[in-house]
Amino acid sequence: MTAPALFICAAFLALLYEAAFCWRETSWPKSLIKTGAVAALALAAPGFGAPTLIIAGLALGALGDFFLSRPGEKAFLAGMGAFAAGHLAYAAEFWVPGTLPPLYPALVLLVLGASTELWLAPRTGALRWPVRAYVVVITLMALAAMTLGPDRQIALAGAVLFVASDLLLSLDLFVVKSAALNRLLSHALWAAYWTGQALILLGMAANPPF
Repeated sequence: MTAPALFICAAFLALLYEAAFCWRETSWPKSLIKTGAVAALALAAPGFGAPTLIIAGLALGALGDFFLSRPGEKAFLAGMGAFAAGHLAYAAEFWVPGTLPPLYPALVLLVLGASTELWLAPRTGALRWPVRAYVVVITLMALAAMTLGPDRQIALAGAVLFVASDLLLSLDLFVVKSAALNRLLSHALWAAYWTGQALILLGMAANPPF
């Protein structure tokens, strides 16, 4: 299968998950479609000339999607660990040596990360320290993305959407208790997350499809 065909397959699975699965209870079809939507991006990435660390980040994201789609705290922690490793891979590829992120956007990001101590950490119970560690890692990834040059702004947009999706996921899992709002959050966070992953791939690829 060619890289463009795999990308189209990934987009189809993402739309299917958005339309029919993102708000539903755990099931094997849900897990497979969710995982496949990002796994197909990882498989397409070499054909687009993506760096090895970007391919690794996508693959780890697909693994994280699988674990997070399964029930239980152990699966949740495994998913968080896979995503954290993916963020570190992205950060290592994004970071431009000798370049600092722009001051004001970096400050906004740092304040957002610190604010989770007020509205998120108190609600996470036994998961408090793993969640704290994850917040640090995704903040580092976003700061690294801010050092990217003008020719990589699509990847920066993808990183911003990834942060937004995790913010929405935090609200969905730990803060919001309304079924109607949780369903809306499920739709919004999936759209932000998959689009973010796709933009990271397109923004960092040497030979993007368009």
